[in-house]
Amino acid sequence: MLIELFFIAVGLSMDAFAVSVCKGLSIQGKCTKAGFVTGVWFGGFQALMPFLGYLCGESISHYINAVSKYIALILLSLIGINMIREAVKKKKEQSNASLSYKIMFPAAVATSIDAFAVGITLAALQVHIIPAIVLIGCTTFFISCVGVHVGNIFGSRFERHAAIFGGIVLICIGLRIFIAGS
Repeated sequence: MLIELFFIAVGLSMDAFAVSVCKGLSIQGKCTKAGFVTGVWFGGFQALMPFLGYLCGESISHYINAVSKYIALILLSLIGINMIREAVKKKKEQSNASLSYKIMFPAAVATSIDAFAVGITLAALQVHIIPAIVLIGCTTFFISCVGVHVGNIFGSRFERHAAIFGGIVLICIGLRIFIAGS
């Protein structure tokens, strides 16, 4: 399950990567501090949201254990499809170079909403949550830091592709869990 958790972490972090690339686009020159701050915000929320989802899922897990593979397939597929849909229809957005909580908090929440649903799925699958959220948070931290640097150097060429890739990864993991549980 560790490999699946890693791919879930990568898939979840693609939204944060896309926003981090935009953040990198708006920063002139050195971006080490911006990469670190962005990574902390996004990694922290990507760890917090599945934990909260897990807590909610734990309270109803005894009701959903029998259908956990269906829940995993449906939730991960819906999240993945939504990521792909948003990436395909997404228009160019202006990014703000500010690292203030007024900018970073809403961005961190927006990029981690889908992680809440993954937390419910992890509860249904009876995954140990602490290692899972540490892996998700650290992976997102690293990928967000890289995203700021990529945006600063290369521009927005990878933003849309990253979101599509993340969506495909989540759908594939949902299918893998479903098939393995059959």
